[in-house]
Amino acid sequence: MAGTQVSQDLLRDDSRLPRVPEPGVMVIFGASGDLTARKLVPALYDLAAQRLLPMEFAVVGLSRTEMSHDDFRAKLREALEEHRADQFSEDVWESFSKSLYYLPGDSKKSETYAELKDFLKKLDEDHGTAGNRIFYLSSSSSLFPTIVEHLGEAGMNEDAGGEEDGGYSRLVVEKPFGRDLESAQELNVDIQRYFDETQIYRIDHYLGKETVQNIIALRFSNGIFEPMWNQHYIDHVQITVAESDGIGTRGAFYEETGALRDIVQNHVMQVLCLTAMEPPVAFDPDSLREEKVKVLKAVRHIPEDDAESFAVRGQYDEGWVFGEEVAGYREEEDVASDSQTETYVSLKLLVDNWRWAGVPFYIRAGKRMPKKATEIAIQFHKTPHTLFSGSETRGLEPNVMVIRIQPEEGVSLKIGAKVPGSGFEVRSVNMDLLYGTAFLEEAPDAYQRLLLDLMLGDPTLFIRADEAEGAWGILDPVMKAWSDGGSEVARYEAGTWGPEEADKLLKRDGREWRRP
Repeated sequence: MAGTQVSQDLLRDDSRLPRVPEPGVMVIFGASGDLTARKLVPALYDLAAQRLLPMEFAVVGLSRTEMSHDDFRAKLREALEEHRADQFSEDVWESFSKSLYYLPGDSKKSETYAELKDFLKKLDEDHGTAGNRIFYLSSSSSLFPTIVEHLGEAGMNEDAGGEEDGGYSRLVVEKPFGRDLESAQELNVDIQRYFDETQIYRIDHYLGKETVQNIIALRFSNGIFEPMWNQHYIDHVQITVAESDGIGTRGAFYEETGALRDIVQNHVMQVLCLTAMEPPVAFDPDSLREEKVKVLKAVRHIPEDDAESFAVRGQYDEGWVFGEEVAGYREEEDVASDSQTETYVSLKLLVDNWRWAGVPFYIRAGKRMPKKATEIAIQFHKTPHTLFSGSETRGLEPNVMVIRIQPEEGVSLKIGAKVPGSGFEVRSVNMDLLYGTAFLEEAPDAYQRLLLDLMLGDPTLFIRADEAEGAWGILDPVMKAWSDGGSEVARYEAGTWGPEEADKLLKRDGREWRRP
């Protein structure tokens, strides 16, 4: 009887039912680009396959490339069959593709927006999309202010899509959110001139990863961890984002961007915030984002004239990765022969608050590392007194908790344990949780989760204006020191863990990088 009662309670629990958004239209600017075919539309297709999209839904791609609706659909089908080969369903595609449309147009011209506005009204009639609009900026970031201005001038920025339509209007901004603090502030001013902050969704796909979100669950749903999550027990924290790939065909992009802007300012700083923040008063958008902003405000300012004591930049030379000889960065396509662009960054950050006083956060992100690995390693203090002799503890290391974000998602805790045998030897061993074996559910793609939240109007996993500006404020002195002719970029062989200077950054503190 008790089991029956539990089952009935679960059936009555609406929170366990799938969340299906209201009707709406998603307009993707820059729709002929790679992001739409490789990430956005596959994520929407997955939602459709799981019946998490409303029946009254449509997608409008917009870019300068001349294509018909059928050409657009054919291109997206080809991408889906490539990236979702095992999950592709002809029945799902047949239904989903009917809601895909394309408008060729120049986003710099006002007539494009007049045509778009008329087309959206027609979709409201044909698909019942109820005047709800999502404008997704997937174009070049230099076009963001222009697109936003035209949307505003055309009256498509008004929340509720205009009084005559009776729906909502939301704006999605892909990274990068500016190139430095000043440009980020200017971009926010430009956008907020036409859209209220509550309508703006700055997207960083890292926040959609299940293992990134699990940082919150691990900390705040387990009573054994949070009491130790402070300077009394933790010696230091290492955040690693290592990629074995080089820059491929993105040489021109990387020459303009570099690892600090490409990875650290967004992905890494968000992981830092989730790791270091205080418990929010509730799991809601404002409470969570307030605590992240507090972390960014607490990070100690890096003096521009002493940036070398806190930051190292590196660039990969030729070397070997997975047994294959690879070219150096300066030999890559569209890269200058004397380039000073960093493909590797390591930072030492200090969070000056009660919880983290004296605990350094060491960050590194780089290309052409020995393996692909993203992880957070929390190293605890050594035991204050060891009962055992040195010969009995040769394999004993400090306790470390590792949260692996990719590729083998999970949590590992290093503890000391006795080695089986007649002697008494204590060695470090790992207790592992692998998400792939612990849960039957397959983790959704990051964009799938974020697009669903976007359509539901849930901004929890999106970045607020002061978050973006706070991250740039921390990194600005480092970028200025490098651009003002600081020391030359350090070199490291492809297939290694970075330049020697990065090792010295930790050795000065009596510590060393761990090997993921």
